[in-house]
Amino acid sequence: MSVELHTMVLSELKMDLGFNGLSVLYHIARVLGQGGDLEKLMEEILEILEIHAGMNRGMISILSPDNSELIVDAARGISESEKRRGRYRLGEGVTGKVVATGKSILIPQIRDEPQFLNKTGARSSLAGSNLAFLCVPIKVGETVIGALSVDRMTDAQGEVLENELRFLEAIADIIAQVVDERRQNQAKIAALERENLELRATLEDLGRPSEMIGKSSLMREIFRQIGQVAPSPTHVLIRGETGTGKEIIARAIHNKSGVKDGPFVAVNCAALPESLLESELFGHEKGSFTGALTQRIGRFEAADGGTLFLDEIGELPLTAQGRLLRAIQEKEIQRVGGTAIVSVNVRLICATNRDLETDVREGRFREDLYYRINVFTIVLPPLRNRGGGEVQALADHFIAKYCKVHNKNIKRISTPAIDMLAAYHWPGNVRELENVIERAVLVATGDSIEGHDLPPTLQMKELSDAGVRKDSFEGMVAAYERELIIDALKDSRGNQTEAATLLGTTKRIIQYKITKFNIDYTRFKH
Repeated sequence: MSVELHTMVLSELKMDLGFNGLSVLYHIARVLGQGGDLEKLMEEILEILEIHAGMNRGMISILSPDNSELIVDAARGISESEKRRGRYRLGEGVTGKVVATGKSILIPQIRDEPQFLNKTGARSSLAGSNLAFLCVPIKVGETVIGALSVDRMTDAQGEVLENELRFLEAIADIIAQVVDERRQNQAKIAALERENLELRATLEDLGRPSEMIGKSSLMREIFRQIGQVAPSPTHVLIRGETGTGKEIIARAIHNKSGVKDGPFVAVNCAALPESLLESELFGHEKGSFTGALTQRIGRFEAADGGTLFLDEIGELPLTAQGRLLRAIQEKEIQRVGGTAIVSVNVRLICATNRDLETDVREGRFREDLYYRINVFTIVLPPLRNRGGGEVQALADHFIAKYCKVHNKNIKRISTPAIDMLAAYHWPGNVRELENVIERAVLVATGDSIEGHDLPPTLQMKELSDAGVRKDSFEGMVAAYERELIIDALKDSRGNQTEAATLLGTTKRIIQYKITKFNIDYTRFKH
């Protein structure tokens, strides 16, 4: 029942209460009307019962999600430690019995009731007082979800306490409504959150390029963005440092788009001389300039019905930027030296490693073109920000790739080599890592890539670190010794005797070193 309906019922019953019941309901209605946090609302209701109805140590206990016990949800005049102690199994004590049976219980004198357990210990100092205990079930329909209990310092007996119990049942019904409404809202929110997570996972799966490795949160977000934008004709701007894989992202967007059966034409704007750039993009007519012996279509026409990928678009000269803007806006071009209008339907994806905003402010890049291409932006993180796990996963991928190319049989990367890869700052990003691994596969003489197989750049310190020692000589030797033992344990699948043989020492020494360096040899047993 609503608060208003309870007010009507109380008015009709004309209950003989030790306080003004209508006033209490009015205060509760005002609190509920303000909304807010559920726990705070419950505490304010208990405060109103204490101040305006003389009902002390009010406590609202709610069944745990598995319905195994009652847990204090809100309490008045009880410390946090006392709240934690106030847990009841179904049927245990007065509170547990109320919830188990769904029936209210009135105890005129707590001191005379053996079933009153006082688990919280909040009434220990009140022993011998004239203290009544009222406990009513909180029900949603016929289902009991908790209990509301209060103490009453009173000499009153019989009808007054019975009426107060009925009044408390009315309050419990109001609480049940609020709790049920909040639970339904929480369930809806939880369902929406699950739906959102499922959608994000679906977008991530849809957007993940088969040729791109990445499990970090940064890369998963990139895959979700690809899944979002690929089905639409929206122009995309891909930003990131050189070597981060911008063309791979562009091809993934094309392959997952509605024009995937059309052509994918890639143009590196920085690789074309300015004198030929417009001819390359828009084509030219025969005789339009010296050397133009035949008519030639440009990249825009070649990409008609598909995707045009303009890499390093920040390198375009201003004259070409103007013609590009017209081609994007009007979806039509003119060949160099020609007058005919050629209609083109192209999905445009651009990429840059430049700060286009600065270029716009300094007049190197047209502002109107910037806003045309910057509709949906994907920012690729540099490899150094993707974490060591990403570096190792990419390294394993490239090892498998180049083992096939060069007919090699590399099974793993040694621990020192992994540490070197993880510690390096990778200014050339994924492209540099791929080149490093291809070289290592070529020069490796065994079935693993060792630290000395990596190029000198990975083995040199940064200039700022030159001469700096982060550990003592003994510490560095111990670290190298530990790496050697771990490598041997990997090769021997955790067999200590075999590892000792590989290192030319005894099992006793290996066991001692394993203990000293706290090495978990069991993880290598597979």
